Amino acid sequence: MYASLPGKVAEIRALLLNLIDSLPEGAALPSERRLAERWHVARMTLRRAVDELVLEDLLVRRRGSGTYTTSPKLAKRLAMVSFSESIRRRGMTPSTRMLEFRTLKAERALAGRLRIPVGDPVISFARLRLADDEPMVVERTVVPGAYVPGLAEEHLEGSLYELLASRYGAEVVSGTSKLEPVMPDQRTAGWLGIPVTQPCIAFSGISLDRRERVCEYTTGIYRGDRYAFTAELRTGTL
Repeated sequence: MYASLPGKVAEIRALLLNLIDSLPEGAALPSERRLAERWHVARMTLRRAVDELVLEDLLVRRRGSGTYTTSPKLAKRLAMVSFSESIRRRGMTPSTRMLEFRTLKAERALAGRLRIPVGDPVISFARLRLADDEPMVVERTVVPGAYVPGLAEEHLEGSLYELLASRYGAEVVSGTSKLEPVMPDQRTAGWLGIPVTQPCIAFSGISLDRRERVCEYTTGIYRGDRYAFTAELRTGTL
């Protein structure tokens, strides 16, 4: 992309890259005015160089705040791996903050997703999942109460998959999921520590155990500035 940039823009881009290398992740850049004065360049030229680095995810603009260096995105494979396990595999420490916990009766739509009778008890909880104490995703999960007798808020500080397997003998082996881009609402943005203008990735899906029971239905809002999803694709016969 940048090979065809005009000479002055390419020069400023190189200076910006050196500046980015000298700053920690998430650091604010000096204002455009200050950088233009420092490098004796028109602000329009500087802005074009910044635009290129924003497109390459090396910088991020926050409306009303400024321009910041980005943090590397965590690549999450679409596989039956818990948040806790995926974070540990990256050498980071997962943690959880409980946001809501309650017992309900399954209404028709939810009962259909969980494949249980309407009116059966379910346990619903929302958790903020963190990596090295940085908020990453807000998850809302519903599990059939009959599958998790005695489940309490204090049991949900770590991996739900590990808890289902070790405490209730429900090993998650398969599932279905859907991803789509969204903008966070005010409350979710507050939990994640991002502006409401920050695009996010919405996840929803069910997980099945070896008896083919739907043992959980989860929706999540992942930070778009910190997550990239990957999937392994294979050829097959339709």
